[in-house]
Amino acid sequence: MPTKILLVYYLIINVVLFILMGIDKARAKKDKWRVPESTLFIVSFLGGAIGGLAAMRVFHHKTRKSSFLIIYIISLILHCALVFLLFKNNYI
Repeated sequence: MPTKILLVYYLIINVVLFILMGIDKARAKKDKWRVPESTLFIVSFLGGAIGGLAAMRVFHHKTRKSSFLIIYIISLILHCALVFLLFKNNYI
């Protein structure tokens, strides 16, 4: 059961970041209010790095800002390590 909960959590948080990046891209094109970069970074560190990386590719958004790529990759590595430790120690 905990494994399913973790998978659902990661699925949801990644979809959330993907959607936020899509919204931000659409608003950038229309010169409207944008999603704060700090929000995108926070959602990434909450586990949404894969969704952020996918959105960068799909929407061609934030691709010139190396900080996004670096933050998303660091976040992804940290979450992979966390999940590995949880499985290794039989917490899930």
